Parts: sequence; structure tokens; C-alpha cells
Amino acid sequence: MDAISLIVRSIFVDNMIFAYFLGMCSFLAVSKNVKTAFGLGIAVTFVLVLTLPINYMLENYVLKAGALAWLGPQFAGVDLSVFSLLIFIAVIASFTQLVEMVVERFSPALYNSLGIFLPLIAVNCAILGGSLFMQQREFANVGMATAYGFGSGIGWMLAIVGMAAIREKLEYSHVPKPLKGLGITFIITALMAIGFMSFSGINI
Repeated sequence: MDAISLIVRSIFVDNMIFAYFLGMCSFLAVSKNVKTAFGLGIAVTFVLVLTLPINYMLENYVLKAGALAWLGPQFAGVDLSVFSLLIFIAVIASFTQLVEMVVERFSPALYNSLGIFLPLIAVNCAILGGSLFMQQREFANVGMATAYGFGSGIGWMLAIVGMAAIREKLEYSHVPKPLKGLGITFIITALMAIGFMSFSGINI
């Protein structure tokens, strides 16, 4: 139940977009088409689900103070936490490259529509934020870290697909000229964030 509660909380209460505004660059740029937004959401979720458990194990068995005690008492005082950020980014970049190759191989149309934003998953602050939040919250085990990655990815995908659906409908709406494009998108993002704030009252 703890894992399910964490997933639900990650999707609705601690949503990467609407609670922390992480990953806004690709969120704003790619949320013009539902199909493209869904593809990017799947890619972000995939990378989060794979990188968070790996970074969790690296953090707890290699990087943080005393993590190398399993090698022997002489390593109990070793602290490699200064390399955490560098290692997390390296892991994320590796899996981003894997996702890019898979998408290019099996869905060239999606690959072309995502353009530069697919390789930019490597520096998507939502994904790095997931690893840093995992480090900060000190989850009990790798399963909880994986659940958090899955919930965070689904929450990010829900946000970008919802925005894309609204922006597609806006094509047929009368939007004042000064607000067209990013102007109305910022307003909708703020309104959606206010809507998601209501989920913070859920007792999970």
C-alpha cells in the first residue's frame, strides 16, 4: 500500500510540472499535439523508471557516506557523495541515448516530431529532480524508488498530454491576439496547477 500511495501522491500531489514546475521547457514546446506529447511522456516515464532505481542503488551502496562499508571496515569512512550529481546525470544520459535509438528505430515519425527535445531528456530537470528527490527523501528500498519514478513519470505525462489536448482545442477558439501561443499556454498552466493543488487535501 505504501508504494501505491507514493505513486498516487507523485501523480497528483507532488506532480513534477504543477507542484515543482520541473521540465517546463519541453512541456511548453512539445505540448502542441497529443500524439507527440504522449510519445514524449512515455519516453520520460521510461527513463525515470529505469534511472531512479539505478541511482538509488548507486547512492546507497557506492556514493553516500559509509555506503562502501560492505567492501570492508577500511571503507566505512569513504564519502563519495560529492560525485552524486555527476553520476546521476551520466546514468540519465545513458538511458536517454537508449530511448533515442529505440524511438528512431521503431517510430521515425515520432522521432522527427520530437526533434531536439528527445535527446534533451538527458538534461530534463524533471528526471534529474526525480533522482535528487529520491536522494533527499531517503526511500526505504529500491522498490519505493521505482514506484516514485513511475508515479512521477505518469504525472509528467498526464500534465503534458492534458495541456496538448487543451492546446489542440484552442486552435478552434477565439484567443485574443496578444495571448496567442505561449501567453495563453502560461495562463492554462497556472490554472491547471491551481486545479492540481486541490489534490493536496487528499489523505494518502
